[in-house]
Amino acid sequence: MVQPRSWIEGYVRAWNSNDPDDIAALFTENAVYYAEPYSSPWQGRDAIVSEWLARQDKPGEATFEWHPVCVTDEVSVVQGVTTYPDKTYSNLWVIRFVPDGRCREFTEWWMLHDVK
Repeated sequence: MVQPRSWIEGYVRAWNSNDPDDIAALFTENAVYYAEPYSSPWQGRDAIVSEWLARQDKPGEATFEWHPVCVTDEVSVVQGVTTYPDKTYSNLWVIRFVPDGRCREFTEWWMLHDVK
């Protein structure tokens, strides 16, 4: 069974490095990435790297805390909180893995916390 911890650690490393090799290592060649659940996905590893870099955060700008909701042989669902200096998001990630631990399909739901 693929455990999500090492993949998420790699994701956070890529998030902070913006290194194309770090990003590419997370995904299969034909992976799909839904930046929002019902949007058109980024299709293929090269497109994922390109779209990621077009939207990159500054290294170390955000922190990410998470815990698993459900882990099976092929899919993990994790709940997280992403904190930037000026905003915070709740996240729900659905990560579908291949046996070697790379992601073949990634879908994220995110919601901005209400600031009062």
